[in-house]
Amino acid sequence: MSAEIEKATERVAKLRAQIDKVSGPLADAEAQLRAAEDTEKARRAEREIEYSRQFAGTWMGRAEEAANSGDDARQRFFDALSAEPWFAAYVEYRAARHKRGYVMTEAQRAQRTIGEVVTVPEQRYYAAQILDEIVEHLEKESAQLADEFNQSLVAQREEYVAAQGD
Repeated sequence: MSAEIEKATERVAKLRAQIDKVSGPLADAEAQLRAAEDTEKARRAEREIEYSRQFAGTWMGRAEEAANSGDDARQRFFDALSAEPWFAAYVEYRAARHKRGYVMTEAQRAQRTIGEVVTVPEQRYYAAQILDEIVEHLEKESAQLADEFNQSLVAQREEYVAAQGD
């Protein structure tokens, strides 16, 4: 065997001995890490069950509170909307459509009362497109606000589950 091969063989043997010397503690440390992770996973699962039980027991009150939390905002919205000149004009326009319908209904009644053939056409309803557009925009904006609320609920659960407990 050549001197180079002999040196390389000895070096490999020394390095293997070093690896064997360190691999035992490394394997132990890895096992401890896995055990700690398993313990933490079990603890978090227990905390999640505890949180879920608490939440399941209080969801109705929370849902009612969430639903009612918009009551004041709804009233402020209608107050602000009613104060807007464009809205007042739109109300006036829509009222004119309803007035026309009342006139047509009264004309039909009058023709029937005097025994004439009813020639007055039925009232046609014209949907207000502007409202559909407003509602579409409203739904988009309100969904974003609700999503922020949902994120806070998820964060609340995660914070509870991550906490070490009492």
